[in-house]
Amino acid sequence: MKYFIIAFLAFFLLASCKTKKEVAKDPDTYYTCSMDPQVIEYEPGKCPICHMKLTPMKKSIGEKKDEILLSAQQIQLGNIKTDTIRSGTIGDQLVLTATLNFDQMKASSVSSRLMGRIEKLYYKNLGDYIKTGVPLYDLYSEELNNAKQEYLLLLDRKKAFANETAIDFDQLLQSAKNKLLLWGMSETQIQELARSQKTTPTTTFYSTASGYITALDIREGDYVMEGGTIVKLADLSSLWAEAQVYTSQLSEIDRNGVATVQLPDMEGKEIKGRIEFVNPEINPDTRINLIRISIPNTGNQLKPGMPAYVVLKSQQHKSLTLPIDAVIRDGKGATVWVRTGEHSFKSKMVEVGLESDDRIEIKSGLSAEDVVVISGAYLLNSEYIFKKGANPMAGMKM
Repeated sequence: MKYFIIAFLAFFLLASCKTKKEVAKDPDTYYTCSMDPQVIEYEPGKCPICHMKLTPMKKSIGEKKDEILLSAQQIQLGNIKTDTIRSGTIGDQLVLTATLNFDQMKASSVSSRLMGRIEKLYYKNLGDYIKTGVPLYDLYSEELNNAKQEYLLLLDRKKAFANETAIDFDQLLQSAKNKLLLWGMSETQIQELARSQKTTPTTTFYSTASGYITALDIREGDYVMEGGTIVKLADLSSLWAEAQVYTSQLSEIDRNGVATVQLPDMEGKEIKGRIEFVNPEINPDTRINLIRISIPNTGNQLKPGMPAYVVLKSQQHKSLTLPIDAVIRDGKGATVWVRTGEHSFKSKMVEVGLESDDRIEIKSGLSAEDVVVISGAYLLNSEYIFKKGANPMAGMKM
């Protein structure tokens, strides 16, 4: 009986190995799902997405290294549609996505002129509006208290030795007063100090600028160093609309022209502005540049961080155009999928230009009469990565 059991187990193991070898025997077969064609497996089983039984497929014979072959079923399920690229008219405007930001040319900060401890803050919330000259914080400073005592002592000495001609008390008093002014005390505070002849442990400091608080990194009880920032302020009477633009679109921008900023969050409100700044440095990784349009903020209705569109006028001209969805863009550039056979497709890098409505200009990389995938381009990209294990843009150069 013992030998019989051992023989049965050996036979079972041999049969299992034989079955596995038979399953993996055909290297030209892979398994996919009819509902989720992006699933590729090399053994039979169930789809990890919809749990349907995987369908065996034969690998495409004659598939080139830089191409991908799909079955008619995959093309239908992936809704892959193609169209012949032709010359057309593009323009007369360039639409860029943008975000509203503070006008850094109108930003300011209030700093401490000496070291001490913040005993009281009169404004504690981001977004609070501060006027010039209002109390901002109370500071306890040993250095400042000693300087105030020194000033009062000189006043007393001047009265006591009014007839003493050997000492110039006026010059000494002016020097002591200049020190107090240098450390941030006002003329009114110094006059009140001379009148009352009393010093207080803390000194109130007033705002030297006006604006909305954009940064407040200090709290009551914190120590501040000489030159340390108390608050950062921003004047919101004007804002920047910062837009991203591809380097291939820079030549189409009229830097002296009028730009229209559209605010989708405000029922399509439009504001006219001018290009204030174009970043002179281009990021080689993203090939994206930054432009800034300064716009007025009447009534402070606009808020930094709001989304916007920047519309730049340009001249109409003839060029090859495609639907925007046909172009795949990332930090390395832009590509499209071109049909090379009945069921074969190849990825090509292109240089894009203006965008108008749902069309985008193709400046180079394609020729008239090329058959381009206009629907399902991203699915083809994913399918290529699944099958080849690499991005179709790898190694491409314009």
